Amino acid sequence: RSVYDGEEHGRFMEKLEARIRNHDREIEKMCNFHYQGFVDSITELLKVRGEAQKLKNQVTDTNRKLQNEGKELIIAMEELKQCRLQQRNISATVDKLTLCLPVLEMYSKLREQMKSKRHYPALKTLEHLEHTYLPQVSHYRFCKIMLDNIPKLREEIKEVSMSDLKDFLESIRKHSDKIGETAMKQAQQQRNLDNIVSQHPRISGGKKSKKEACASSELEVKNTSPMSEQDSGILDVEDEDEDEEVPGAQDLVDFSPVYRCLHIYSVLGARETFENYYRKQRRKQARLVLQPPSNMHETLDGYRKYFNQIVGFFVVEDHILHTTQGLVNRAYIDELWEMALSKTIAALRTHSSYCSDPSLVLDLKNLIVLFADTLQGYGFPVNQLFDMLLEIQDQYSETLLKKWSGVFRNILDSDNYSPIPVTNEEVYKKIVGQFPFQDAELEKQPFPKKFPFSEFVPKVYNQIKEFIYACLKFSEDLHLSSTEVDDMIRKSTNLLLTRTLSNCLQNVIKRKNVGLTELVQIIINTTHLEKSCKFLEEFITNITNVLPETVHTTKLYGTTTFKVRR
Repeated sequence: RSVYDGEEHGRFMEKLEARIRNHDREIEKMCNFHYQGFVDSITELLKVRGEAQKLKNQVTDTNRKLQNEGKELIIAMEELKQCRLQQRNISATVDKLTLCLPVLEMYSKLREQMKSKRHYPALKTLEHLEHTYLPQVSHYRFCKIMLDNIPKLREEIKEVSMSDLKDFLESIRKHSDKIGETAMKQAQQQRNLDNIVSQHPRISGGKKSKKEACASSELEVKNTSPMSEQDSGILDVEDEDEDEEVPGAQDLVDFSPVYRCLHIYSVLGARETFENYYRKQRRKQARLVLQPPSNMHETLDGYRKYFNQIVGFFVVEDHILHTTQGLVNRAYIDELWEMALSKTIAALRTHSSYCSDPSLVLDLKNLIVLFADTLQGYGFPVNQLFDMLLEIQDQYSETLLKKWSGVFRNILDSDNYSPIPVTNEEVYKKIVGQFPFQDAELEKQPFPKKFPFSEFVPKVYNQIKEFIYACLKFSEDLHLSSTEVDDMIRKSTNLLLTRTLSNCLQNVIKRKNVGLTELVQIIINTTHLEKSCKFLEEFITNITNVLPETVHTTKLYGTTTFKVRR
């Protein structure tokens, strides 16, 4: 500023130039001093430049090679990266599949079980699937579909099991006849065995063959009852080895459908619904079974089929009672049995009233006894059936009286009303064996000789005995005391004498063509029949083992009857 203010520009410039020249000289001096070093450095630099170029070329070449080699490595690294990623994905997938696979296997198992109609195991599998497996993988869409489908599967199992139950109910309805037949056959075999044991109590070892047992039984019947040929043998068992076991209800009917259905409905919480349905359907079937066919009274097979169906029904219910817990109970069974008992007794009263053949009535009685014994063996009370048999016994007596009325008429119509002539000892003994007659004077007379009575006397006497045997036949297996049997036989015999035989004699006496000789012979005949009444009393006593002195023993009125007719 002072230079500017003092106008000393020239002087300042001179000073400045002088200073510059001084500095130039110092720089030149310094350069001169360092020139050789600079030249040496330039020379060295020129030498290094070639090596640097060579190094540059080597570096460039190495870089190029490195770049080439690096590309493959980068590609390999990318591939490795992708493989590692895939490996992680696969590992995660395997883990998820490990969780899902049991679910899929259980679902496949479920479908297979349903396809093979193993519904109860299928229901168990469904339960495990729903509560154990599906919750572990519930976030998957297919699991949600399965969960939504589970109620439908349960309903499908219910419907299929109910269909199986309906098939079962239809099956037992069809098989009731066969089941009942088998059960009654078992009861008959047991009764035959009990009879053999009671007849031979000392035999403890070894079994009789079927033929020996039958032969023994037939021999005993023949020795005790000439009327045995009237028994039609409805209770005969087929020729089987006694050791062969008769199949039971479980052998004739497959009960597994009802068991499965019961378990399924129990698991589904609908057991009460199932029980009500089963009982309702069985009540309907019971009503159908208890309706007798309109022509049942015409043949014994009609009664047999009716009884077989009833027995079969209750054998099945008894089996269900003892093999299931609460599906049916004793109160339900007792209710059905009370209904069955009342309807059966009513049907038997109605249809048996049409029977006019004593052989059919006797066979019906034997069938009813077997029917009662069979059901009694299963624990059902049958006293009312035996009470009804006492009613049928009165009807049986009436049919016997009608039959013997015809027998007596034939005997009286075919008689010649002349004393029986005998020409030798053999004929004499034969007649005496048929009729209890003793006459010392007649025995002393030489042959030929005559009995005082005509042929109708021994014939009528023998037919009275046959009638007694027929009455006795009905009383067998009725669980009656000896006194009751004796009273029944005596009452029926009294009716035979006082009503049937008396009416037949009266009709003969009233005939217009009956002469004095015939009337005299009838008087003689009735006199001998009157005397034979005490032998009939003894005969009844022998077969019933009830002494005449026993209280309430009915007496025969034959003496009065024959006196009245004379």
